[in-house]
This record gives sequence, C-alpha cells and structure tokens, in this order.
Amino acid sequence: MSKIKETSTNYANKQALADECLEVYSANIIGGQWALVICSWLMNGKLRFGELKQRLPNITERMLTLQLRKLEADKIVKRTIYAEVPLRVEYELTAIGLELRPIINELERWGVKHKNLLGE
Repeated sequence: MSKIKETSTNYANKQALADECLEVYSANIIGGQWALVICSWLMNGKLRFGELKQRLPNITERMLTLQLRKLEADKIVKRTIYAEVPLRVEYELTAIGLELRPIINELERWGVKHKNLLGE
C-alpha cells in the first residue's frame, strides 16, 4: 500500500474531489481491495487478528495490519488490547462503522445483480 506524494497532482485531484463530493470522500475511506471485506467480517462481531487472517487467507499479515490501522485512524474500527498473557487484541466496528451494514449489504445485492447481468 504505497502512499501518494502530497505534492503530486494526483493527490491534489483526489483531495479536491473528496472535498467537493462526499461520495468520493466515503469511497476513499472504505474503498480499496480489503477495507470493505474486513468491515463485512467485523459486522458479525469482534474478531482477533488471527481470526481475521483466517477469514482472509489471501491477505498478507502486513497488508492486514496496514488496513486495520487505516480503518482505526478513520474511526471505522476500534482496537482493544487486553493485558493478558499472551496479549489479546480484538477488533470491532465503531458506531459509525456499524452504520456501514446496510451499505455493505446493498453493495452485495448490487454485486449479485451485476454479476448475473454479465453472465458470470
């Protein structure tokens, strides 16, 4: 997951679009390959890192860590650390993250319709 240089035209364009269009702003937060699928798994409740990794076998540990950090920074996911041995860390959706439930469900329904339209 490479960052776009803040001095680039691409970055400026993305910022301008996000500032003007709240749909683009939202897509920037939950877009990408892994964010939505992580959120969809967390809709069912708290999960530990290893449990998420098992449900997403094609994601690397590094990418999962980066995505969880980004979702946490965006206040979509809450990370709770328990002072136990071994250390236990759980991830869950925040209140604003839980508001994604109907959106994710609708995207899934749309995806099924679109796949059928293409005959896949």
